[in-house]
Amino acid sequence: MRIAFVGKGGSGKTTLSALFSRHLARSGAPVLAIDGDINQHLAEALGHDGDDLGAPPLGAHLPEIKEYLRGTNPRIASTEAMIKTTPPGRGSRLLSLLGDDELHARHVRRAGDVPLMVTGEFDESDLGVACYHSKLGGVELYLNHLVDGPGEYVVVDMTAGADAFASGLFSRFDLTFLVAEPTRKGVSVYRQYRDHAEEFGIRIAVVGNKVTGEDDLLFLKEQVGDDLLTHLVHSSWVRAAEQGRGEDDLDTLEPHNRHALNVLREAVDSRPRDWDLLHRHSVEFHLRNARSWANASTGLDLTTQVDPDFVPGPPALT
Repeated sequence: MRIAFVGKGGSGKTTLSALFSRHLARSGAPVLAIDGDINQHLAEALGHDGDDLGAPPLGAHLPEIKEYLRGTNPRIASTEAMIKTTPPGRGSRLLSLLGDDELHARHVRRAGDVPLMVTGEFDESDLGVACYHSKLGGVELYLNHLVDGPGEYVVVDMTAGADAFASGLFSRFDLTFLVAEPTRKGVSVYRQYRDHAEEFGIRIAVVGNKVTGEDDLLFLKEQVGDDLLTHLVHSSWVRAAEQGRGEDDLDTLEPHNRHALNVLREAVDSRPRDWDLLHRHSVEFHLRNARSWANASTGLDLTTQVDPDFVPGPPALT
């Protein structure tokens, strides 16, 4: 299952991405966390101690990623002709979660107990000439070519705010958790995300965070209605961990917050995988990109990269 955490900057989405990833890993489930936020703090939230994780960022290695994933797909003439939305077809190199392949070997490192990939930070050479969403191309290509199985999880900490909709990446998930504080600013991103998500049939569930009492909870219920899945209370455990003085054992997390993590997993596990829908979204956004800018940029008709006979999901592995 592919899970995204989104929300206003400062809402706690990175913290919840980390807690949920650790919760899954602690159960023994195969899980991969991906830091897709312009502020790259997920490794630290997962318990990594030190400055350098040692994971080559996806955004800095897009040509190599494209070359590997295009495989022998005859519809992709070259690496230069492959864009971030190019969908897989017959001959493409598909991936198993945390599989024994060069992409995982190059880009995955452990942060605490969780395997992690990072998109990379904005650097000085990017300022004024690049969009952060170009760095997210590696994540989009990865998810397009991933054939994950039952009981496997990819957790992505997304960019803050409704800016996540600037890329078709938002449509690559089985379930999106929108983290909202009990404030007007906290729920404003929810309204934007809800309206965009409805257009594409994207399922979102709101996770209230930093709730301090019944008034906070009532506010969230009034503002988001049935989309409110669960909530976490203000956590001294999290604050202590962020200050580097707390325990590392999730068993000591507040009981209500441990329960909320269980609710999140139950919601994910009850969500059926729709391979056809994921692939349709992939194709739709590729065609949009091809017609709006990529055909002109490459001088090619990239709509022909869509393989009409490709069958997504486990059958594609054979």
